Amino acid sequence: MEAARREAPAAESAGAAARGPRSKRLWRPDLMRNVVGSVQEGRGFAFRRKQKIERQYRKLLRKGKKVHSQQDNQFTDTYPEHLKHLYLAEEEMLKKRRRRATDNSVLAEEKLNEAVESVTTEGKCKKKTSNQKAKEEYEKIKAERARKKEEAEKMKQQREAAQRLYKQKKMEAYKILIQHWRIFVLKIGILC
Repeated sequence: MEAARREAPAAESAGAAARGPRSKRLWRPDLMRNVVGSVQEGRGFAFRRKQKIERQYRKLLRKGKKVHSQQDNQFTDTYPEHLKHLYLAEEEMLKKRRRRATDNSVLAEEKLNEAVESVTTEGKCKKKTSNQKAKEEYEKIKAERARKKEEAEKMKQQREAAQRLYKQKKMEAYKILIQHWRIFVLKIGILC
């Protein structure tokens, strides 16, 4: 035993493997407490993040209270007594307008929803094959082409009618000009 104790300094320099299983270092909890990220000391990274978020949340709550209190003070009804009845009547009128507007919008939305539901229920009842879909698409394209062709024909007819009217007016103006020219020439011929 004593020989093993004498060789201990040489074993220390050799490392932990030379020391053997019995002479391991003891775990010291005090060393871990000094580390910055230790949760035990309340200085963990997650703990810091949590505290930061809590501070920001409390700050927002404080700001929100201030804003609400200012808004509440801003819109309090402090009307002069001799004009109070006018302001109150105007408020009632505005409330009625808002109610009418919301009622109208609600009715319009309900009608729209009913129309959409009826279209969707019709579509759900009849499932179309790809051939039927292709035929419908072809019919739509054909109808669109026919509509465009009719519009082009109408535009062409309007253009031709406008040209005829223009030519007719031009001819009338030309005839009047020729008549005046002939009269002018005759007068000059008589004078000469």
